Amino acid sequence: MTPQQTAESLGIEFTRQEPGYLNLCIRSGNQLISSGHVSTAKGKLGAGISTQEGYAAARDCAAKILNSVWNAHGTLDGLRVIKVLGCVNSHPDFIEQHLVINGASDLFHEVFGKVGNGYHARSALGFVSLPVGAAVEVEAVFEILA
Repeated sequence: MTPQQTAESLGIEFTRQEPGYLNLCIRSGNQLISSGHVSTAKGKLGAGISTQEGYAAARDCAAKILNSVWNAHGTLDGLRVIKVLGCVNSHPDFIEQHLVINGASDLFHEVFGKVGNGYHARSALGFVSLPVGAAVEVEAVFEILA
């Protein structure tokens, strides 16, 4: 299956987005650069939100990114994931940011292949707060291969 077909088989919905205040995904040369996409889940990891709930929130962010990429490019086919930045709304003692952001990385691996075009560089960072109280925010950079 192609990445687009795989994403659809995983239940990711692709809907048209109206232009807003900021561009959710912009093309620059042969790259697609997403804005940060926040999770629907709200709260602080390590203070009411578990690592497993954070993982799901990061996966939610990645699905939203894929929709924005689709809006900018028309398909997920012919793309390679280059870099992922994951931001985790963290209690000061929380140290599992990397496990939370695995939710986004794992979805990109499922869609693009863990060994192939989904194998990416990544940072997972803890923050004292995120916009609108989101538990997680993720952004990503994709290379257009064709």
